[in-house]
Parts: sequence; C-alpha cells; structure tokens
Amino acid sequence: MMNPPTLEQREAETRRPGSRAVMRQDWEHLLFLHWRWDAAEIQRMLPAGLTVDTHDETAWIGLVPFYMSRIRPVGFPSVPWISNFLEMNLRTYVYDDRGRPGVWFFSLECNRAPAVWLARTCFHLNYQHAKMSANVQGESVEYSWRRRGHEDTSVFRYAPAGVPRASPPGSLEFFLAERYRLFSHRRRDGRILTGSVHHTPYPLGATRVELWDARVFALNGLTPPVREPDHAAYARGVQVEIFPLENGG
Repeated sequence: MMNPPTLEQREAETRRPGSRAVMRQDWEHLLFLHWRWDAAEIQRMLPAGLTVDTHDETAWIGLVPFYMSRIRPVGFPSVPWISNFLEMNLRTYVYDDRGRPGVWFFSLECNRAPAVWLARTCFHLNYQHAKMSANVQGESVEYSWRRRGHEDTSVFRYAPAGVPRASPPGSLEFFLAERYRLFSHRRRDGRILTGSVHHTPYPLGATRVELWDARVFALNGLTPPVREPDHAAYARGVQVEIFPLENGG
C-alpha cells in the first residue's frame, strides 16, 4: 500500500493528456451527495491494486445523478436518441500503485441499453440498466430512478442554491469532485484498467436538496445511510473528453 497522492499529484491529474481523445460528451445538472465512510469497509470491496483514498483521514462515498448528452466518438456527430441519456453512479475515491488518484464506481445506472452494453464491454464498468426520468422546471431538477428487475423507485429533487466556483486545490470539494481518472476491473484476467477523463474544473456550488434516496447502496452490498449527506453540491455542467484505457495498478 502506497502513501496517498500528494497535492502535486492531484493537481497533475487535472491537466489534459497529450494523447488523442476517443469520445466527447457533456455532463449536466450534476448533484453530488457524499457521506463519510469507514475506509476499512471500502478497502475490503476494492480489487487488488487499488487503495481507498482519504481526505483528512476520512473516506467518502458519493451518489451522483446527472444528465449525459451529445455523447459521440471523436470526429462524429451526436445522434439524438443514442447520444442523450441519464446516469446515476455510486462511487468512492481510490489511487493505484503509481499514486494516481481517481474514481472507483460501485455501480452506474443508465437508461439506455446500448450504452450499458458498450460501457461494460469496452470500459469494464459495472453499468446497470435502469428505468429513469428527469425534468427541469426553472432551476429545479426532479430525477427518478429504478433498476430493471426491482420494484422501488428513488426520487431526487434538487436545485442550485449558491454561486458556483472552481474548488481550491487541497479543499474537500477538490478532493470529491475534481477527479480526472477512472479505474475498472477486467474480470477475465484480474487486471486493473484506467483511463483519463478530462474537463474544465467543475463550477461547483451549494444545492438545495428536497428529496434524496440511498437505496442503491443496498444493491451494492452497502448499508444505506439514514442520515443526511455530509456534503452536497451542484454543478450545472462540463464538456468532457474521454481517453483510451490503459493498464493501471
């Protein structure tokens, strides 16, 4: 187990890779809900080669519903139905044996079957097909989710409630939101894979959350929190570049 990444390593991840991106997409109306969590419990759920990341010796789990739009391979236009959908991920924060910080996804819920298949096949991520809907009225977002094969529906209702700004390096907001690398696990050979995900810094601000639901924790073998989130934030959106996977760990 390595020492946690330094602030310099964390800031280095924010710089755009020199290689060619393979995909572009927009992320919009992001709600970030985070709870402090026992680091040892998270570590037991990670594959070999990844270590739980902490801020001030505290681990975190995040629940993030949002819109994905204009998804397309580099050099191609977006296609209205295929290129726009909803996603909600349950995530934590990790680093690999090279000290590179990133995101580990327990699951990613999505309402487009082709996108689920593509992400599972090409990125080895735990995408799950779900029935989802969302509606924006003024500044307020109402977002509902139900995984296929399950009866209960989760509803989120949220809106921005503060002036957005970039998160200062070293802050908790920077630790939670400014993540530019994903990790996945290829089960057939146990290999850790990683890929860069680049965007401008999130315009992150306070949020007013009227409804939230944490039942997705139970679907991933975690006890759903009953307390209010320890941290909540909203971002209107960013434009994103996705880079090829490479060996990690």
